[in-house]
Amino acid sequence: MKKLSKDPINLVVSGVGGQGNVMVTLMIGNALVNEGYFVTIGETYGASQRGGSVMSHVKISAEKQYSPLIAQGQADIILGMEPVETLRMLKIYGNDHVVSIVNPRPVHAIDLSGKPYPHVPHVMKHIEELSVKTYKVHATEEAQKMGNPILANMILIGALAKTGLLPLDEATLDAAIRQMFPKAVDVNIKALKKGLESVNGH
Repeated sequence: MKKLSKDPINLVVSGVGGQGNVMVTLMIGNALVNEGYFVTIGETYGASQRGGSVMSHVKISAEKQYSPLIAQGQADIILGMEPVETLRMLKIYGNDHVVSIVNPRPVHAIDLSGKPYPHVPHVMKHIEELSVKTYKVHATEEAQKMGNPILANMILIGALAKTGLLPLDEATLDAAIRQMFPKAVDVNIKALKKGLESVNGH
């Protein structure tokens, strides 16, 4: 078992209902549990079935099981499946050491209540200002090239693994994919590799 950079590591996964937030959280959790870590997951749903905000709290420890909810201002990593939701989570859970990994493709949540979607470059600028480091991963675009937009989730998981922020590697995630998606192993591993390739310098 690799030593964690801190214990616990607090991960927030944010998105819009229907994007696959729960799958991403379970995939990360299963992979880490298989490696011997304690993982606690807490789900927070807005109007998730109707396209509202969805957020998952994930606490990873080498020592013990923690209570699931992350306190405000205490996230170490924010994995954002959508830019406005990423920014929203940064404003609540961010701090001077938080790292964000974000898919810049907008999804219009019902929470906007008919308001126009904010200018994406403006949103991304704020995300970068509120994060010590930001990884921009064009997961939806890459997934569409592969013929299935839902693969954006696996691409983001691959990107997260490549940052080295969590003790996740290709072999660990490969095993978790075979466990969770036995009928779609090849395409998910291909998407995972796309994500691993999307982050440079690690």
